[in-house]
Amino acid sequence: MSVQATTAAPIQSSRSAFIVAWAFCLIFYFGQYALRSAPGVMIPELTGTFGLTALGVSALIGLYYYTYSTFSILAGASLDRLGAKYVIPTGILMTALGAVLFGLGSAGGAEAGRLFQGAGSAFAFTGAVYLASHGFPAKYLATAIGFTQCFGMLGGSVGQFAVGPLIHGTISWQHFWIFAGLALAVVAVLIWVATPGGHDARPAGPSPLLSMFTPYKTVLTNPQSYLCGFSAGLLFLPTTIGDMIWGVPFLREGLGAGYADAVNRATMVPLGWVIGCPLLGYLADRIGRRKPVLIGGALVMLASAATVVYLPGVAPPYLLGLLLGIGSGAAMIPYSVIKEVNPDRVKGSATGAINFLVFTFSALLAPAYGWLLNHLSDGGPRTLGIFQEASTAGMAAIVLAIILACFIRETGSAVTPKVLS
Repeated sequence: MSVQATTAAPIQSSRSAFIVAWAFCLIFYFGQYALRSAPGVMIPELTGTFGLTALGVSALIGLYYYTYSTFSILAGASLDRLGAKYVIPTGILMTALGAVLFGLGSAGGAEAGRLFQGAGSAFAFTGAVYLASHGFPAKYLATAIGFTQCFGMLGGSVGQFAVGPLIHGTISWQHFWIFAGLALAVVAVLIWVATPGGHDARPAGPSPLLSMFTPYKTVLTNPQSYLCGFSAGLLFLPTTIGDMIWGVPFLREGLGAGYADAVNRATMVPLGWVIGCPLLGYLADRIGRRKPVLIGGALVMLASAATVVYLPGVAPPYLLGLLLGIGSGAAMIPYSVIKEVNPDRVKGSATGAINFLVFTFSALLAPAYGWLLNHLSDGGPRTLGIFQEASTAGMAAIVLAIILACFIRETGSAVTPKVLS
């Protein structure tokens, strides 16, 4: 038996173990996305319990993105330096703690809980991509990343269509958060057991703490990294802010939909992601090109969002939300590109960097959009005209994302068959 044959089995076994761990990490990603979107269906409860205005609710929910963006840097660095076995479960436990704190019913607990949720959730997608990149062959990576985001957005959809009826008929909104935290703690144990203990070799440095962040020098001095991050960040805004925070209020106050109908229609967007993320990832792998899929998906987003906001009633309401979500799957393409325009040795940091850039946009613009609605309504009712005027900023963000995408380097296999190093 050759040396090559004897080493093939351990390598394959290691790959299989990483795939199993990735599958468990999908549960974490599903759960944290449900927690991310759930406040959108309990805005009246949050407003009544904490005495918040539209700006206050936006700011409270948006706290999630401040720690999510900053801890994405730490998540990527720690995964590259320490591996996934202990890093990902730590992130899960932080998210679980945040859920419990949010459910305690105090304003201070809710603020701290939202911060912990964001910090811990930063390890979900970054960790899943890290595990996928160790378990799957490179030619299937975009598909695996698309499926990962698909599973997360399925959680986002559940966080709306399932949580809405749940907190209005079965349990209180506070109990929902506490039970969710306990469930995540169980997932942390499963991830710890399933994840392989090894990680990529790293040269020993004089300062292990500082050397954790060394890969970011490579990622953040590459202009292509910023193009990927800014383009993806702008394309995320219609879901992170437009749908997950203000989708239900827009449908109820702007279009006069009932609560159940508004929740069901809002869930079409993350449900569209469930279809769009793996579909567009597969398409990008299939044709060997990233940019046409990215730009094409963004154009579908723009057309769907503009029709929903400015031409309500022109098309079936559920169809437009679904198309918007499918097109939004294009926001995941830059996550594949940023890993391909940077060396393999910084794969975790590349994902951490793009998460930081993407959700910095959401962190800064979530309260800004709440302020804009307050300003336009001047403290009065939020009418359809108010939402339409405010949504101009969202349309401009999609257009700008398309322009930036034109300058991203094509990294698909049809153009660059060799792995970058």
